[in-house]
Amino acid sequence: MKRFPDGFLWGGATAANQIEGAYKEGGKGLSTADVSPDGIMSPFHETDDALNLYHDAIDFYHRYQEDIALFAEMGFKAFRTSIAWTRIFPNGDETEPNEEGLQFYDRLFDELRKHQIEPVVTISHYEMPLGLVKNYGGWRNRRTVDFYERYARTVFTRYKDKVKYWMTFNEINVVLHAPFTGGGLIFREGENKQNTMYQAAHHQFVASALAVKAGHEIIPDSQIGCMIAATTTYPMTPKPEDVYAALQKERSTLFFSDVQARGSYPGYMKRFFKENGITIEMKEGDEALLKEHTVDYIGFSYYMSMTASTAPEDLAQSKGNLLGGVKNPYLKSSEWGWQIDPKGLRITLNTLYDRYQKPLFIVENGLGAVDQPEEDGSIQDDYRINYLRDHLIEAREAIEDGVDLIGYTSWGPIDLVSASTAEMKKRYGYIYVDRGNDGKGTFERKKKKSFYWYKDVIATNGESL
Repeated sequence: MKRFPDGFLWGGATAANQIEGAYKEGGKGLSTADVSPDGIMSPFHETDDALNLYHDAIDFYHRYQEDIALFAEMGFKAFRTSIAWTRIFPNGDETEPNEEGLQFYDRLFDELRKHQIEPVVTISHYEMPLGLVKNYGGWRNRRTVDFYERYARTVFTRYKDKVKYWMTFNEINVVLHAPFTGGGLIFREGENKQNTMYQAAHHQFVASALAVKAGHEIIPDSQIGCMIAATTTYPMTPKPEDVYAALQKERSTLFFSDVQARGSYPGYMKRFFKENGITIEMKEGDEALLKEHTVDYIGFSYYMSMTASTAPEDLAQSKGNLLGGVKNPYLKSSEWGWQIDPKGLRITLNTLYDRYQKPLFIVENGLGAVDQPEEDGSIQDDYRINYLRDHLIEAREAIEDGVDLIGYTSWGPIDLVSASTAEMKKRYGYIYVDRGNDGKGTFERKKKKSFYWYKDVIATNGESL
């Protein structure tokens, strides 16, 4: 029987800014998420007084024990979350961390350990101190590398006995698609935006390598990974121009894992920079640092595939997915227009493993949908079960293909504030949270049908699929 390996890390994935709330408690400073009421594509908002569901989120900050007990009931082996940078360094440039913030994550990780759940921790996940944006220009500024390294060393040292699996940046390639969220970038009039985004990415690559170096020094048995938003891209036709367009689209993502997993800038990007007037400022020693401190594993999100075309009539269509691309006529779409492609997950797994021969970790995969409680209060989310089952079957096939897969943490095991749209209406969880887009609700937790389904999947190590 095709099966998942022993010790496979089954679980769920979240982000601090999408679940915690308590955005001004415990000495926490303002982050970019706190001034992004419309989600990751929000432009910079000078004030934080608009209705922003991130501010209270699902109140995990006060309810984490209840929620972790539910994860344990499902049998979670791992729980991916992030540390809110602004709980540790409220403005980002302090020399000493905020003890109250450190204590919160002590309690959180202890609670996970109590239930034999392995924490998988993202150091920076779609939020950074607003102080670093306002005072330094975010990741455009080389000094931010130093502030990040101090933050990373602080949390490695504090949690060295509690956390083994780490990721340096969430979906690092999103700096090209959502530059304020991904890089704290506010563009200046007349500047070369592409140059600024790729310079910010270089600073993040250096910061990531420094974090790998620090993590291995401070926690010798740690596993430090990168994390990309992965999307396999198909050519719309066998026309060579379409095939090449698909290759280029894939490379725009794989560049980010190439640098972090292989340790150098690939030739195709050097050509791209030259042809687009992009100059990356590097310090002496940067290239050696990237080469010597590559990641231990590749974490990635997978929600959809993409299609590339050079035909004007195709390019004029509405975009099929969050990161662009042409609609694939062979695929169905979610309520938010994301095209559903389980086979694409197997292709993605094989592509990444063929390329890097490093362990892989699916750290996000899930279906955002509108869940309507029935008259009896139950939530019959068979559409979510079908989506997840189909993707897990393809993941199992990839393991048969020889892919080394560490684990699977589905996105949003509990309803949370959507990153793409900043809504509660777009639900992912096995656990329903009573809160609406208007911010109202009791915050009561309720198990969906998928809760029991996933519990059975974990209990049988995937054999029930």
